[in-house]
Amino acid sequence: MGHSNISVFIPHMGCPNTCSFCNQRTISHTSAAPAPEQVGEMLETACMGLPDGDAEIAFFGGSFTAIDREYMTGLLETAFPFVKSGRVRGIRISTRPDCIDEQVLDILKKYGVTSIELGAQSMDDDVLEANERGHTAEDVGHASRLIREYGFELGLQMMTGLYMSSPEKDMETAREIIKLRPDTVRIYPVVILKNTRLGDLFESGEYKPYPFETAAEICADMLEMFEQEGIGVIKLGLHASEAVEADMLGGFYHPAFREICEGILFRREIERKLTEGRDFIVYTAPDAVSKAAGHKRSNKEYFESVGIRIKIRPEASLSGRSIIVTKDE
Repeated sequence: MGHSNISVFIPHMGCPNTCSFCNQRTISHTSAAPAPEQVGEMLETACMGLPDGDAEIAFFGGSFTAIDREYMTGLLETAFPFVKSGRVRGIRISTRPDCIDEQVLDILKKYGVTSIELGAQSMDDDVLEANERGHTAEDVGHASRLIREYGFELGLQMMTGLYMSSPEKDMETAREIIKLRPDTVRIYPVVILKNTRLGDLFESGEYKPYPFETAAEICADMLEMFEQEGIGVIKLGLHASEAVEADMLGGFYHPAFREICEGILFRREIERKLTEGRDFIVYTAPDAVSKAAGHKRSNKEYFESVGIRIKIRPEASLSGRSIIVTKDE
């Protein structure tokens, strides 16, 4: 099932601390929290343009289950009628793993919440501490198990390239997340923003992110791993934003980051299927031709640099990243 969201941002509310990388005003484009009645008006407008049951209401931007309880229930009471009437298929919230317990889950169940995303970010306690997350890897595991027991869809969010992390630690985080069996994952390569502790560490030289190409290769590995395990990667890379572009100091931001990662996977698959020769035709699904060619033709240029010419052709019988490689006689 696709994920169409009616997003409602609750900027930075409920967060008990500020993580090293966080500048929520930049990420969410706003600093003011909406009143429940404003949310009701927003949802009414959004639903008018959508078929019934086509979208989820998504409360993002802060730690939803840590905000003032009266405000939280007010938002849920506003959203629940849209679920009850079938106009939306459910409510998705994001929160911290240390802000989940049975009492909170009982409330969320009562008001039609269907999906809970946890900001795990890393499953390495040293990395979590260095980035001032305020929770442990065990907190992620405990909260994930509770969410599954209650029957919610579980989403986990992780970051790559954090301060004190490494490619090896990033990959181990992905493996630990797979063990928790989430339904969905979001992968956010770190973006270094102004007015954050990570930004200060970067400008002082204490934090040196690894190269962009390394981050893309790692995320391509993760995308393949999660897909093989039947776990949907519903976001890969921070969303395109003028605010982010204006406030970023460094890191792994690119508006087509997922396309870059998928292009890497296509390049690897093409390499595996090449035989002796210099000229080849690569057949792939019609909607994957540009990905097979690579972002801005990067795959074609890569093969040309080693003396191999490839032509990309659509083949209606193929889907996903399936390819057939034949010699171009």
